[in-house]
Amino acid sequence: MKIKNILLTGVAALTMASCNDYLEVEAPSSYTEEFVFSMKTEVQRALYGVYAQALKGDLYGNIYQRSFVMNSDVDMIINSSSAHAHDSYSRFDCDDQGGDLYKYWTAAYNLIEYCNKFITSAESSDVRFVKDSNGEFEVDQNGNRLLDADIMQWIGEAKCLRAMAYHDLVVFFGDVPFMFEPASVHGSDYVPPVADRETIQKALIEDLQKAAPYMTSTQTVTVERCSKEFAQGLIARIALTAGGYSLRPNKNDAKSYGTMERPQNWQEYYRTAMAYADSVIQSGTHQLRMKYQDVFVNECNYQVINNDDPIFEIPFAKESTGNTGYIQGPTYSSYEGKTVGPWGACSGNGRLNAFYRFLFRDNDLRREFINGLWYYSYFTDATGALADTVYIRQDYTVHNNKWSKLWSSTSNALGEITTGSTGINYPYMRYADVLLMYAETANELNGGPTDKAVECLQSVHARAFEDGDPDFISQAQGSKESFQKAVMDERKWEFAGENMRWRDLVRTNTYAEELVYSFLRYYSVGMQNAGSATGYEDAINMHDGYTVDNGYIDNLPERIYYHQYGIDEVNAYGLRMYRAQLYGYKVSDDGTVTQMYPNQSLKSLRIYNAYKPASQPVTSAITRGGFAAQAWNFADFYQWGDQNTGTPKNECKYSYYGFIRCDDGGNLWIIRNGVQEQFPSNIPDASTLPVVRYILPYPNLAIQRSAGAYKNYYGY
Repeated sequence: MKIKNILLTGVAALTMASCNDYLEVEAPSSYTEEFVFSMKTEVQRALYGVYAQALKGDLYGNIYQRSFVMNSDVDMIINSSSAHAHDSYSRFDCDDQGGDLYKYWTAAYNLIEYCNKFITSAESSDVRFVKDSNGEFEVDQNGNRLLDADIMQWIGEAKCLRAMAYHDLVVFFGDVPFMFEPASVHGSDYVPPVADRETIQKALIEDLQKAAPYMTSTQTVTVERCSKEFAQGLIARIALTAGGYSLRPNKNDAKSYGTMERPQNWQEYYRTAMAYADSVIQSGTHQLRMKYQDVFVNECNYQVINNDDPIFEIPFAKESTGNTGYIQGPTYSSYEGKTVGPWGACSGNGRLNAFYRFLFRDNDLRREFINGLWYYSYFTDATGALADTVYIRQDYTVHNNKWSKLWSSTSNALGEITTGSTGINYPYMRYADVLLMYAETANELNGGPTDKAVECLQSVHARAFEDGDPDFISQAQGSKESFQKAVMDERKWEFAGENMRWRDLVRTNTYAEELVYSFLRYYSVGMQNAGSATGYEDAINMHDGYTVDNGYIDNLPERIYYHQYGIDEVNAYGLRMYRAQLYGYKVSDDGTVTQMYPNQSLKSLRIYNAYKPASQPVTSAITRGGFAAQAWNFADFYQWGDQNTGTPKNECKYSYYGFIRCDDGGNLWIIRNGVQEQFPSNIPDASTLPVVRYILPYPNLAIQRSAGAYKNYYGY
């Protein structure tokens, strides 16, 4: 039985005797601690109760996947407001009143409290030792008691979940309250002290280093459980983050947003990251055999693959937890609470930057799969019945098509009245991440790429290209700097929607520069649509890997042509392999036509020249095999200019509001420590840009309940 089908049975198995006002930890059980931790079966049930805390919508089920994904050149949440808002996290303009702050904070510390209680109880109980048939402790040749392998594995799993929760708290909030013992033992007035992030990261690494040797492989416990490979990969991720840059507070200046710094011993952290990434690689447990697309389509169909890319998937329960595939993928609208098809409504609001698809190399299969330019709704046909139809998405963002409820087969569909709680697993760690962590650290520590670093990068990159794209790998090996850029580019193309890109930019201290260019893409296109160029176009083209003469930012395909296609149309028009392939279909030798896109039932759009300068199809209609012509449809994109004011529309002006923005008069401003500065006509050097205030504030309620022990910095 898969873990996500039995997780909820474990909620009642773990005792928490007292709650404190600061954490608001729930007391889930009336079972005594002595009872629970005297029997292996009850210990296992208690572990499932720990896992259940990670699945909540206030933690990894929703907020982690949506609210706290910061804007970048990959992930994007559009905002049209020129006013400050409590909850505008993605545009760096929230405050401590934001509702999701307290929800996430409380849910994360609730998970940590469950972990602390489980670990403390298990490590202090005799249940962790092996007993013989007479109830006597078994010992080794030195007289030491033998440890029970199952119990040690379960302790390791709880330590991984605890490290995961703390790691993400540190990334989001910086220095945070930290404790390894249960807060509940101190009583309701206990206020855990805030610890420096490096202290926390060091403790997490050491804790996982002790636990990992007792843990077993993903092939034994499955990727829905924390394994030895996940523990090792998590050590690598925490160490790489610790050795990278992060925003540090200036506690002597309440208005300061802080400074970007990295620890003096960053190389030590990088060596740790490289060693533990290599441990995962050397284990041989994981490979990149599956096609990129299949990794995520399998998740949407509840298939658990233990020897390929996924290392740890958060195991959501079908129709119970998790909004993966409801947030992401195309919108699917319902009528009076129902959809025409059997999948149920999808919000489709987990979006990607409109320019993301132009940042890929040609022929990258990920580009075609990830960037979704259409969505689904309903219409009334000639008989008055409702039917599905597909529309092109003319917007400031595109859909992230890595996951969707719609990619599940009809036998796995959740039902026409469902919305969230999809039960689709979310890949918290993949082997591709481990390979790229190794490549990055080896390059940095050796002053250039080693053979193994090149091999790791090539493994990830080649999967996305039918020919492996050898030129990319050859060019990447030119220098330490070119290889680092190649690794960062690969991460950009690989991890859309996985809450990765902005973290990578923070760690490498390139966030401010990339946000400037992300903003200027929207601003420049909006200004051109309003009737004037900005002067930034050439710099944008060069930054994005184009030449001035062959750039895209001033030659976008503003009129995009498309056809609506399903398998019936392909069969009807008699398309053969050379033509059908252009429209996303595969024709076998016997003439059978198969749709290559995940959903075999709903129609999709086949789009002409979506990635190149605007042009019209050679023919105005398609005719095949004597059947009636199907005319090209078209839609106008990038209509982002206000013709009355001569400035971009608000969505272009204010989606990066807390860092860079445009006012109603067309003036550009960049924000330094809360103060507007005029943005120059020439893009400034990255070293002179202000910091990005990506760090979130402590929630106001947490500050109040700490009686002032916790304080917000970073200008909050």
